[in-house]
Formats: sequence, C-alpha cells, structure tokens
Amino acid sequence: MTETPARLDATAADAPGDQSGVRSFDVVIVGAGLTGMYQLKLVRELGRSVRVIEAGSGVGGTWYWNRYPGARLDSESYSYQYSWDEELLAEWRWKEMFASQPELEAYYNRVADKHDLRRDIDFDTRVESMVFDEETDTWTLHSTEGRLYRARVVIMATGILSDPNFPKIPGLERFRGEWYHTSLWPDKDVDFTGKRIAVIGTGATGVQVIPEVAKTAGHLTVFQRTANWAVPLRNRPLSDEDMRRIRDEYPEMFPFLRGSFSGFLHTWDPTKSTDVSPEVRDARFEEAFSSPGFAKWIGLYNDLAYDAEANQIYCDFLADKIRERVDDPETAEKLIPNDHYFGTKRVPCETNYYETYNQDNVDLVLLKENPIREFTEKGIRTEQGELEVDMIILATGFDAFTGALTRLDIRGLGGQTLRDKWKDGPLTYLGMQVAGFPNFFIVGGPHGKGGHGNGPRCSEPVVEWVAQVVEDIFTHPWRRVEADPTAEQAWTTSVTDKAAGTLQATAKSIFFGDNIEGKPRVYVAYLGALPEFVDGLYDARKAGYRGFILS
Repeated sequence: MTETPARLDATAADAPGDQSGVRSFDVVIVGAGLTGMYQLKLVRELGRSVRVIEAGSGVGGTWYWNRYPGARLDSESYSYQYSWDEELLAEWRWKEMFASQPELEAYYNRVADKHDLRRDIDFDTRVESMVFDEETDTWTLHSTEGRLYRARVVIMATGILSDPNFPKIPGLERFRGEWYHTSLWPDKDVDFTGKRIAVIGTGATGVQVIPEVAKTAGHLTVFQRTANWAVPLRNRPLSDEDMRRIRDEYPEMFPFLRGSFSGFLHTWDPTKSTDVSPEVRDARFEEAFSSPGFAKWIGLYNDLAYDAEANQIYCDFLADKIRERVDDPETAEKLIPNDHYFGTKRVPCETNYYETYNQDNVDLVLLKENPIREFTEKGIRTEQGELEVDMIILATGFDAFTGALTRLDIRGLGGQTLRDKWKDGPLTYLGMQVAGFPNFFIVGGPHGKGGHGNGPRCSEPVVEWVAQVVEDIFTHPWRRVEADPTAEQAWTTSVTDKAAGTLQATAKSIFFGDNIEGKPRVYVAYLGALPEFVDGLYDARKAGYRGFILS
C-alpha cells in the first residue's frame, strides 16, 4: 500500500497566504480559455485545490481577446463545443453555422456560470515568472500584479495563438491616430465611418477584418506581405429544424470527431485526384467550393496534402476563382499566391474578402514592392512616400505555439530557463512535458495536438489525460514526474522528421516560426492524426509512464 502525499493546501480556492504572502494549491493552471476551463473542472472534481491564473477580465481565451469585427469560427459551431455536458448540449442553440466572437464568448460565459468556475479563477492577473524549488518539489509563480502562488503541479493552458506579434517597424508610439492589434481588440465599438484606415496583414485574421472595415471606411489601404489561399466560409443562420437535426446527431458526431484526423467534420477522401478523370475531379472541386467550411480542403482528395502536382492543379482552380471575383486583373494577380501550395499555411475562410477589392475605397499595397519604413505622427511612411491615415490596424498574427511560453521566465532544475532550452527550437516529450521541468505540463503547445485543429475536439482527450496524471501524482509516492531527456529527443526528432520533405515544409509559415523575425526555422506543430496522438499519451501512461522519469 502506497502512502498518499499530503496536499499542499486542503482548503478551497481562496487559500490563505503564508507569512511571505504565497498562496499554496495542489495545482495551478495558467489560462482560462476553453482548455483551462475544462482542466479546472476536472482537477476540481479530483478534490484537489486548484487556481487558474488568467490575464483577461473574463473566460474564453481566444474568444475573449479577439473581439475584432468579423472574428468567427471556421469550424462548424456545433462541432466546437464541449461534449461532456449533456444538459448544455440540449440547451444551447447556435445561431449560425460558424459562430461569431460574441456568440462564442457568451457560450463560454454560460459554461463558467453553470459550473461555477469563476470562484477558482484570478482574473486580470498575468504570470511573469515561475521557478521550481528542488527542495520542496514545488513551483512558485510570480504575477505582474505582485501575487505569489505555490503549486505542486503547473498546467500551461496558454494556447497556440495567444502571444501577439507586433511588426518590427519603428515609430508606432509617435502615431497620433487610433491603432489596434486584432488580438488585443478593446471591449467597445470602434467606429470606422469615413476614416482613412490602414490594415497591415492579410492572414487568417486580416481576411476577416478587412471586409468589415471596408463597409464604412472612407478609404482603406491594405498592406500585404504575402498573398494567402483563402476560401469562402459559406456561413448561414441555423434554423430550429437545423438544431433539432444537429442535436439528434450528437451521439454519433462526437465519437466521429474524436476519431478524425484533426477533429473536423470533414474527412480526407483516400481516392487520389490523379486517379479520376479531369471532369470528375473538377466537378468535385466545384461541389466543395460551394460547400461550407473546410469541405474545400480536408474534405477533398488526400493527395492534395502530399502530391505537388495534384496540389498545383487545385491551386490553378482556386486562382481562377479569385480572377472571377476580382474585377481588376492586376489586383487579382496580386491576391493569388505564387510562393506556396494550398494548405501549406493555415487556410483562412472568408466572406466577401476578394470582392472587397472591387470597392472604390479600397487599395492594395504589396510590401515586397513598397515596404513600410516607419510609423509617423500622421500615418505610415513607405519606401515610396507617406500615407496619412486616421487609424492603423495590425492584423499581424502571433508568435504561435511557443511564444506564450518563452515570453515568461520559467526556470526548472538547476535554474535552467525554458527560453534558453528552446533557443534553437522547442524540445518536448509527447508535446506535454519538457525534460528538466518536473510537474510542468503543456496543453496546447508545440509538438502536440491539444490545440492544433478543431480546438475543443483536440484538447478534450488531452485535458482528460492530464487529469489522470494529476490524480496519479497525488495518489502515488512520487514527488516528480518529468520527461526523460532521451525520450524527449526521440519525440522531438520524430516530429521534425515527419514534417521534413512534406509540402508544408516548402512554405514559410507559423508552423515553422517563419513569421517571427529571428526565430529559428524549426517545425513547431504536430503533423499526425488526433487518435494517433491521444493513443500515444494513454499508451505511455498504461506502460508505467514510458518515457517519463518518476521520482
């Protein structure tokens, strides 16, 4: 019979601090997005004292911060919700096939209310640093607000798209007009009416915000670094009859999604596009193009993902669609990518994006031809002159997968920092732990499936696994669970080797950190299927925590 270690604090969330002001918990979770909220619920159900630290003033993570006009899902709404609350599944009515930010924020607030999650969350609190104490086998976390926390286990639920990327262009502080970053959008209405506005960036965020700004702006100038392959979202309202049918399908839908490649409703067709006639292939392309969401990508022939010749045929098809939608031939060609295959970058879904460039009040500037030199008091100075604007919108994305972790001062065994360990690229075991950082878990970071794909579908089984590990830590005589360095190196090598030589490796993208100046070009995502990843986690635990060091 094993001895159960004493809990750090048997009280509930409002743990009193010790003489140094440190509040102690069994588990601290960083981030109150969709992943952190579910992790909180499961850890609390284990009877463990737990606290969530959240930088925002509310729950929802991505759907709290990204309030910019046009922000919405590219996963079907009903596939992007928690599967574990049957009452809420029966109660919640989705308004649109692809929900907008306000609807998603309302959904996560409803979850927080229903399960009384807020009582265990410290809002408006940003973690600054965390240090592992080798004598007590605990982590001490410091917040920028001066709050101190101690925990046996730390779970990072910071997400893969939560560290805003600001372009390295000097002078923004001099600009006298309004400026916004899409991922830090204010909780208020921003009026574009009649204003001269510049949007920098045409990625997944840019293609959503640009059509909304153009509706009322006096003049909109779009600065494009790289054209992206964007496809129509095909959103529509959901009727009561739609919701009745969708609810009837929940018992079959959620197991199907958990067994799919990335948690989406669409699945690859194993038929090769080169094995069917051009007439059949083109008809399939047309059908997909008229269908909602990712039917236009992972709902097609799977050789588009690995065969350059097949992918190029699809690129040509999509290029012709852009030419049909954009009136000016010269502008159309500027919007057609010429440096990457379809799907090798994140595929944005759009509504009337290309048609926006038919408006008289919209101009497109290519940064490769006319780079920005600096921001000025009146606007933007490019190589060709100064553009005076009233507002600047930065749709410049994120330091994805690793940025939310490396921006913190995280110190493990021997005082080693995570930032230094990852200076040449991330090293992980199963995308969940890092050697030298005991009792430290990452849910939705590099090399994992926990946040890469359809968010809730990919994260739920991973969060459930972490909860099982937490229970094991507190019911076994272990002080530490950490990744074995050999297993870490083997996993990291397998992840990077799997991506090498693929079509995805031919493109500059967030999956290789190419959007961040000075970041090493290393694959940071996970190319395998969701069931494969989840099975690997549960198999390792079943095999006595294969690849982990228990001490």
